Amino acid sequence: MARTLGKPSAPAGVLSVNQARCLQLAAQGLLQPPRRRAKRTDVPAIVERMRLLQIDTIHVVARSPYLVLHARLGDYPPEWLDEALERGRLAECWAHEACFVPASDVALHRAWRGQRDGHWAHRHARRMRDEHAADMDALLAHIRANGPVRAADFERSDRGASGWWEWKLEKRWLEAWFASGELMVARRDRFQRVYDMAERVLARLNPPLDAADAGLSHEDLRRRFILDSVRALGVARARWIADYYRLKPGVTTRELQPLLASGELLAVEVAGWTEPGYVHADHAAMLAKACAGRLRATHTALLSPFDPLVWDRARLLAMFDFDYRIECYVPAPKRQYGYYVLPILHRGRLAGRLDAKAHRAEGVFEVKSLYLEEGVEPDSRLVADLAMAITRTARWHETPQVRLGRCRPAALAPLLRAALRDAAEIG
Repeated sequence: MARTLGKPSAPAGVLSVNQARCLQLAAQGLLQPPRRRAKRTDVPAIVERMRLLQIDTIHVVARSPYLVLHARLGDYPPEWLDEALERGRLAECWAHEACFVPASDVALHRAWRGQRDGHWAHRHARRMRDEHAADMDALLAHIRANGPVRAADFERSDRGASGWWEWKLEKRWLEAWFASGELMVARRDRFQRVYDMAERVLARLNPPLDAADAGLSHEDLRRRFILDSVRALGVARARWIADYYRLKPGVTTRELQPLLASGELLAVEVAGWTEPGYVHADHAAMLAKACAGRLRATHTALLSPFDPLVWDRARLLAMFDFDYRIECYVPAPKRQYGYYVLPILHRGRLAGRLDAKAHRAEGVFEVKSLYLEEGVEPDSRLVADLAMAITRTARWHETPQVRLGRCRPAALAPLLRAALRDAAEIG
């Protein structure tokens, strides 16, 4: 048993990098494949575990929040996420970016809203308020009197193109009221936000809004977000913590000292790190298993580009030696791997990446290209696990026919095609 720098009763020693990876994967729900079929209650439970489920509207494959859940739950009906929102088990707010959050955290995020003034959504809200106050007030009064609305309920009067900055005015006003907190998202209709007065959405939260959390000081809120970030990450360096909730300024080792002294955090040594890693006290038993080598990574899954495991590029490079960039926002000539590239998690490491596109009308899941990382050999276990992960994702997405394009190394292609045929026959 190995030495820790925090709580004396914690297990002692130096974690290997692989053990640290396993600890992070366990905290994120990605260490092992699901042991049973998913249930409705698993959706809010997984969001509670991660604390944040980032929203992105790109649907070249499944939209990101659904894909993040699939990597952890396996085959589940995507509408369960929509139901959890409508029933008040989850809510939407600005956090890391636009995110689903547990109902139990809503008071924290609403109390922290004033600390996000520099974010583009809040700058946009102020600008809209300055330029369109009367129209925005009229829109709010309409919703208060008549109930929820979608942006699609309003006809646009211009011929603008699609995109954030070409929204119709009503959409901009709705988003401005959402950012400032007067409106919340009551539900989604084919992934379109349905906006309602915040008080009506808050009234059906389950669990109810926590008045004590709503009254926390800036210092206490920041402390909660730091602790929740470390819990969600499993193990983290100080420099990684602020990104999870986009806290400013960054978190320092000095700021973490009181949390070590209180026993809420444990400090651990990780081989090769020049600074300590931090683990939440709730994970002390899991840390002991990691130190003893009893956390085994057996899961293979396709990850969303917006999965919390991979959204911090610096953390990902340091933790998994995986250099990853979300290239859907990069001009096509400058892309290295493709438009919507999914990292491949394989038994504790990020073994490669694939550029995918779902052709829903044809029922085809196209793997345009697939790249293994340097030094990753396409052995029989990797090929079989990867074929099963692709097949399961394609079936869940209702695009069961897999079409495989180019692979690197080239020798992987015939092996993977054969394994995909076998996986299809397994059913």
